[in-house]
Amino acid sequence: MQIDLINIMLGFLEGFALIISPCILPILPIILAGSLSGSKKNSFGIVIGFIVTFAVFTFFARSLVRATGIDLNLIRHLSFVLLIIFGVILFSEYLSEKFARSIQWFSLVGTRFSEKSSKKTDFWSGMIFGGLISLIWTPCAGPILAAVIVQTVLETNNLDSFFVILAFAIGVGVPMLLIIFFGRTLMEQMTFFKKHGEAVRKIFGLIIIASVVYMFFAEKFNVTYASAPENPYSSIVLIDGISEPYAAPQIAGIEKWINSPPLELSQLKGKVVLIDFWTYSCINCIRTLPYLKKWYDSYHKDGLVIIGVHTPEFDFEKNPDNVEKAVQNFGIKYPVALDNQFVTWRNFQNRYWPAHYLIDKEGRVVYVHFGEGNYAETENNIRFLLGMTAAKLSGENEVIAPETPETYLGYARMENYASPETISYNKPASYTYPERLAENQWALKGEWNVKSQNIQSTAINASLKIHFHAQKVFIVMGSATGLSIPVKIILNDKLIKTLSVKDHILYDAVSLPESSEGVLEVISETPGLEVYTFTFG
Repeated sequence: MQIDLINIMLGFLEGFALIISPCILPILPIILAGSLSGSKKNSFGIVIGFIVTFAVFTFFARSLVRATGIDLNLIRHLSFVLLIIFGVILFSEYLSEKFARSIQWFSLVGTRFSEKSSKKTDFWSGMIFGGLISLIWTPCAGPILAAVIVQTVLETNNLDSFFVILAFAIGVGVPMLLIIFFGRTLMEQMTFFKKHGEAVRKIFGLIIIASVVYMFFAEKFNVTYASAPENPYSSIVLIDGISEPYAAPQIAGIEKWINSPPLELSQLKGKVVLIDFWTYSCINCIRTLPYLKKWYDSYHKDGLVIIGVHTPEFDFEKNPDNVEKAVQNFGIKYPVALDNQFVTWRNFQNRYWPAHYLIDKEGRVVYVHFGEGNYAETENNIRFLLGMTAAKLSGENEVIAPETPETYLGYARMENYASPETISYNKPASYTYPERLAENQWALKGEWNVKSQNIQSTAINASLKIHFHAQKVFIVMGSATGLSIPVKIILNDKLIKTLSVKDHILYDAVSLPESSEGVLEVISETPGLEVYTFTFG
């Protein structure tokens, strides 16, 4: 079995980063209080007990819930109550002493940061205490933990997901251990804590109570979310919603609005908003448009607002006229915002074309999907946020990727170039085809100027070849001269069409009955052809 080391490392880093989360605040005073009256063995026991119990409980949580039918929200709320009790105990001298006497392995919680308690606890009592804390804390870590245990929740349990969870638990445990030892040393060396131990203990109790109150109200105002049931599209719940909804970033830096006056999300409270990051020459974006247009036609009257945030991949996509023409050609009726400077893109911390962000009526991002697919799931979530009933949805969710990846020709992202000549950057040069072109490789022939984003033909009959495996081939091209350029499309040494290339758009070059292997040649009959990328479907 191959273990996913990257996910394991990410799990550790996410656990380590949890030290700055409010979720960790309620248990740090408890652990620190316990460690101050215990031995080093006890401190190690607390952390190891926390890690092991957390990992095992989380790994089997799905099976436990299925077997018992326990409501996870009930467990979460009970954990809040228990943490409040711990906070009150720390705050009260009387309760601390009573609690410490009644249960030996909870004496750690009742420690008063003084020398009154001389009782030492061993490794195993520390293990028990750490395990109990982990069971109390686990539900409180839900929002951040969800990103780490998604394999366990949505898929069958496996060794890979267990190691990810274990790495997450170790990541949480390491800073705890550091706090235990350095906190012990700091407090032992500072007379302040000896003189004012009572006040410090009460402050820690207040920290626990305040943290729980914060988490409770943060949860109260978060949207309900759920993992996909066995037949998700027959249930009107938010499917695969993000674990911690957040206020939608601003739409800003827009150069021009198409189909609408300027919009602000603050004006759209009470509406469900779908933000679609796209660009008009991206084939993956284009394939999502029929679904977006259908959703707009079906649900706009019910309160759905779709905003297409057009963020350009190439320079020619920054031209408002080009975008406006593409919007008209695609039949897009919803608002389109030109984000030429990537301001809104950066506000959303987006990295993909296409990307869909669903925003609820309160203005919070509650669902995100990158790439094609998940259409039925997205439509279900639109209906859920609009308060509509379940419906039979026909959206397709599976996206079959072509075997040949998107191929960029400009030197900034060039891959699989196969001509024998070394590329001459930003100046015309002559190239030849190699004797053999392996699958996914491409090559030039004739005179071309290779630029950062594209290649430009600088002589008549300059040509290029690509060895592909796909059902459809698309080419992003345009004319540098503003005049139409005849372009021959040759498949496996046979002329199949001649394109007239002028506008910088995505051109349909090849469409086969099924996915297969082939060699495509593109011949520019006059200079000035700009070719950016091959995309496949």
